Amino acid sequence: MKKNILLLVILFFISTLVSCSQKEKVKSENLEYSFYVANWNVENLFDVIDDPDKNDEEFLPSGSKEWTERKLINKMTNLARVIEFMNDGNGPDILGVEEVENEALLIDLTENYLENKNYKIAYSESPDARGIDNGLIYNSEVFGIESVNPLSIQFDEPKSSRDILFVQLVAHKNKEVLNVFVNHWPSRREGLKESEKFRINAAETLLKEIDKLKKENPNPAIIILGDFNDLPANISISKTLNAKPINCEDENRDSFLQNITYNLFQKGEGSYKYKDNWNMLDQIIISNSLLDKVGIDYICNSFIIIKPDFMVEQEGKYKGTPWPTFGGRKYLGGYSDHFPVGAKFIINN
Repeated sequence: MKKNILLLVILFFISTLVSCSQKEKVKSENLEYSFYVANWNVENLFDVIDDPDKNDEEFLPSGSKEWTERKLINKMTNLARVIEFMNDGNGPDILGVEEVENEALLIDLTENYLENKNYKIAYSESPDARGIDNGLIYNSEVFGIESVNPLSIQFDEPKSSRDILFVQLVAHKNKEVLNVFVNHWPSRREGLKESEKFRINAAETLLKEIDKLKKENPNPAIIILGDFNDLPANISISKTLNAKPINCEDENRDSFLQNITYNLFQKGEGSYKYKDNWNMLDQIIISNSLLDKVGIDYICNSFIIIKPDFMVEQEGKYKGTPWPTFGGRKYLGGYSDHFPVGAKFIINN
C-alpha cells in the first residue's frame, strides 16, 4: 500500500514538472517572437552641410544655432543612448522617427552609433520647407522590407508639408505583412483652430491609403506612428480617422482603428509639455486585426511613455520634462523636446 502511495506521489511530481516545463516552453517561445515598436520626434536632427534647396541655415556652423560637428556627434550619441535604453535595454525592433534632415543621418546613426543592432532604415525626402522628414529604423533580423512609399498630404488649399512615410515590412517568423505609417502632421504654429484643417487633411490622406489596403485585404495589420500635433481626442484622430480608445476586454469593437495611447492620455500624461500642460502628441494607433490573437498582435496595456532618468530635467522650472537639445536659441546639449513612446507586440505561433 505504501509503495502504491509513494508511486502515485512520484508520478504526480513528475507530471507537475512536465506541465511546468511545457508552460515555460510556451512562455519562452512567445517571448522569442515578441517585438517592440516605438516612435520618437528627435528634435531637429540636422547635419552641418548647407542644403541649397532647404531652409536649414540656422543649423549650420555659421547659423543662429551655431550647429557644429561636435554638437552633431553629441546629439547622435544621445539619441543612440535613448534608443538602446528602449525595450528593457534591447532597443526597439521598429522605430518611427520625425525631424530628420536626410537619409545619410539615419544611416550614420544606425551604422556608427547603433552598429550592434542589425538595424536597417527606410526614408523618403518630402517637400517640407526646412527639410525635416520622417524615417523608419527596423531590426533586419525580425523584419524584411517589401515597399517604401511616401504619401503626399492632399490639402484643400495651397500648402506643403512632410509626407507620410508608408513602409510595408514582412515578419520573418510568419511572412505576415505589417503596414507601418510614420506621421508628422502640420504644426499648431498658426493657432490650434486655424491649423486644425491641415491635420484633418493629413488624416484624410492617411485614411484613403488605409481604405485601399482594406480593399485588398479586409483585415490588414496596421501600425500608425508619429507626432500628430493633435491629441487623441481631437477631431483629426477621434473623428476623421475614427481611432477609438482601446479596450482590450471588449471583443465587439466598432472601430477599425484603436488608439493604444488613450488610457495614458486620459490620466493626464503626455510626451511633450507646452506652457505647463502635458500634450500626448506622440501616439501609436493600431488596426483591429492586431487584437485577434492570430499572427501579429498587440500586447495589451504595454504602451508606455519612455522617459529614462538621464533624459529628464531633474530640477528647476522644467523639472520632469524632456531634456532638449535647444531651449529657444540656447544650446542645452540634451536629447529631444519629446519623450519617445513604445509598445510590445507578439507574433503568435
